[in-house]
Amino acid sequence: MLKALIFDVDGTLAETEDLHRQAFNRAFSELGLDWHWSPELYADLLTVMGGKERLAHYVATEHGEPDAERRAQMSEIHDRKTGIYGDLVTKGALELRPGIARLVGEAKRAGLLLAVASTTSRPNVDALLAVNFPEGSPFDVVACGDEAERKKPHPDVFVLALTRLGVAPGEAIAFEDSVAGIRSALDAGLPVVATRSRYTGGHSLEGAFSAVSDLGEPGTPHTHLSGIPWAGGVVTLVGLAAWHGRAG
Repeated sequence: MLKALIFDVDGTLAETEDLHRQAFNRAFSELGLDWHWSPELYADLLTVMGGKERLAHYVATEHGEPDAERRAQMSEIHDRKTGIYGDLVTKGALELRPGIARLVGEAKRAGLLLAVASTTSRPNVDALLAVNFPEGSPFDVVACGDEAERKKPHPDVFVLALTRLGVAPGEAIAFEDSVAGIRSALDAGLPVVATRSRYTGGHSLEGAFSAVSDLGEPGTPHTHLSGIPWAGGVVTLVGLAAWHGRAG
């Protein structure tokens, strides 16, 4: 029986990644650094999971292994960036991707459990949820990268979400947008619906039982990419439950 839906955040709940990039660039500027991450560079950096890890990789690659002073600066950069990102989100710079609010509402009304499993920091998740769910977050569990021992593509954050929900992997479905995220969910034992996001346009979505451009809305269907198709180009709870029943 399907009991829970578990969502990635960046690129899945919302097209957050370019806002993260802009926030990093503003943090660099405010701290007097002449660093700049172009969309092309950021696409490459996204192969490293987690904002702190991404920054550390960039520094080590472009500016040499950091000493104690540079490490302290990196911490300041990330803290500044998190604040900037939160301000941008609060000002309404991000909306949920097509079909997210609808499917979350369907699941909530049906009594399913909902969770977030993300490599991003908790303040980033909280800001996004507060703006897009002003009446209160519908998610029963939020599991973030800083709480997991290893970041995606390791399964740790999905295992953490499952543990907190109290459900088995076979009782849930994960939603992801990247190669690393799909691998993470699969290794946690979760079936995956994949959506194509701005920065994962070139990613193979292999492993997902269905890959679509987005979850779709009635009258605005998604584009089917591979795997299981959805009636009317819309991923619904009824359709997910039917697939889950057949797969089980």
